[in-house]
Amino acid sequence: MKKALSLLSLCLTFSVFSQDDVAIKSQVADAINEIREFIAIPNDALDAADIDRNIMWLKRKFGDRGFNTAVLDTEGLPLFFAAMPMNANKPTVLIYMHFDGQSVDPSKWDQPDPYQVVLKKPTDGGFETVSFDQMDDDINYDWRLFGRSTSDDKSPIVMLLNAIDLLKIDGKEVPFNLKVILDSEEEKSSRPLPAAVKQYRELLESDFLMIVDGPVHASEKPTVVYGCRGITTLTLTTYGPIKPQHSGHYGNYAPNPGFQLSKLLATMKDDEGRVIIPGYYDGISINPKTDSILKSVPDSDETIAEKLQFKTAEKVGSFYQEALQYPSLNIRGLSSGWVGDKARTIVPESATAELDLRLVVESDGNRLKKLVKDHITKQGYKVLNHVPSKDERMQFNKIITVEEGSVTDAFRTELNNPYGEFIVKTLNQSFGEEVIQIRTMGGTVPIAPFINELKIPAFIVPVVNPDNNQHSPNENIKIGQLAYGIKTFYSILSSKME
Repeated sequence: MKKALSLLSLCLTFSVFSQDDVAIKSQVADAINEIREFIAIPNDALDAADIDRNIMWLKRKFGDRGFNTAVLDTEGLPLFFAAMPMNANKPTVLIYMHFDGQSVDPSKWDQPDPYQVVLKKPTDGGFETVSFDQMDDDINYDWRLFGRSTSDDKSPIVMLLNAIDLLKIDGKEVPFNLKVILDSEEEKSSRPLPAAVKQYRELLESDFLMIVDGPVHASEKPTVVYGCRGITTLTLTTYGPIKPQHSGHYGNYAPNPGFQLSKLLATMKDDEGRVIIPGYYDGISINPKTDSILKSVPDSDETIAEKLQFKTAEKVGSFYQEALQYPSLNIRGLSSGWVGDKARTIVPESATAELDLRLVVESDGNRLKKLVKDHITKQGYKVLNHVPSKDERMQFNKIITVEEGSVTDAFRTELNNPYGEFIVKTLNQSFGEEVIQIRTMGGTVPIAPFINELKIPAFIVPVVNPDNNQHSPNENIKIGQLAYGIKTFYSILSSKME
């Protein structure tokens, strides 16, 4: 009987959306006005004054909703914290979002000012600007708002605020203690965050973490992500003559660093893209249940290949989601001499490869970097961490400089975690369709140290459209996603765990 009442309660909770479109659309209209106001405050992560002005706006808006707020000083720019009054008998959810944004080049945007939101409707050739005066009670969910941080990540903050408004209108009690932490340097890799979490650990203590950032799956279905890959980097530089030399005079004689580097890189992978450095994939296994979850994601390898225009994918995994479960070794850039119109007939003095290594939970970034360096040594290279001196150049036949980047760890929550099961069940009942569960997404969220320090389960609950152009010119949010996000927050924050 209790279970039946709980299900009835859930049905009543969601009826506001299924039976009263006017209510949700009215809330979306309020959200649009707040987004326009919020976006109008520039939020370049490189500008401390921008961040301060955004924090003042956040203090006012969260305070109006009954939150207690605080500005948390860090080694860098401050964090913004808000919390509803606490109840010791309730579990606590901590929601992470960020309010800083990428820098903009206005000349690349199809609007005069990226910080002044523009309303556009889709056309056969793209999008056409529409006056906000044309919005009436029947808001078109296919129209979009264009502006910096409309999707990444200011709109989700506004969605939360408007979900709180709707919960109050409906007289709903939130069955959780609600804490919110908003990052001001996410677009700068959140470097102060790990130390700040240690400092404010007691304030941030929670039962589970929801990260609301990034887009839903390409199918636009409700999505929950259980983890993301980490990252580290290596810069490799090989050397030829001390200065570029005429290829007619010294070709066939002076060693060419481009050939040296290309041969070295070719020893790291087989012809099907698998890393052949011993131990690189150690510790990774995929059981039948995990395999089933990976295959449940509605990706099409054929569609991905056609979109990216290649015939055959690499064989690290047998399909796209499986490939993301392994660490990668990627050449992200190569440089030697000059190319194109600036090409010269020379033997270059050096060649450089920039590598990034995407990490999974089972792979330690420092260990993988050591494996790569040991492999280079086995290929006959003297590995240095500096530009070689003349004495070193005269002593060794093959020299390479290896510069190491810092490590951002991966994180992953188990698929059977009860809080994750609660989120999935709630979204499933709310939207009436199966939720896409992604075990590990390919990108890196720079808050794994945050998660690992708090030692709580974490889930990424994305709410924006997949074609939002985040970080790029013409960033946008589909108005229908505002409704989706408000509904997502409303559903989760009004449902009790069984």
